Amino acid sequence: MLRTLLQGLRSPVTERVPYDPDIAALAANLDRVAQRKLGRSLSIREVDAGSCNGCELEIHALNNAFYDLERFGLRFVASPRHADVLMVTGPVTRNMREALERTWRATPDPKWVVAVGDCGAGCGVFADSPACVGAVAKVVPVDLVIRGCPPTPTQLLQGLLALLSAR
Repeated sequence: MLRTLLQGLRSPVTERVPYDPDIAALAANLDRVAQRKLGRSLSIREVDAGSCNGCELEIHALNNAFYDLERFGLRFVASPRHADVLMVTGPVTRNMREALERTWRATPDPKWVVAVGDCGAGCGVFADSPACVGAVAKVVPVDLVIRGCPPTPTQLLQGLLALLSAR
């Protein structure tokens, strides 16, 4: 019994976190621009308006150990009242239209809306579905479209940087 207990106390076997200097520089630049434009770090609220969850997986990857947006001051928030950017994924379904409109109204100015993925830009493969109202721009004003099926986390960071740099 003692031997089994002591074997469990050995040091853990883990891998080092991969470090990509290009991604680190991109995220740091994004935070600098946000600090200059807003006077604080960028707060992002992700809204799934009816997608297949492919884009959500890539957005959630921005918080993993590789990208780790929190270290650059960029953060995802739970309430639209604390957000600067709404990242909307998927075509807007009939069931999510009102929820998206309410979320947009609850977000304080200045606010930006980013349509993420091909579905958010133009309904993608769901274009002919009777359950869809249409693209995100048909429901709320869109400031930026990040295309891809799904877009990579690096493309998402580049899109956010382009959004803040243009404003």
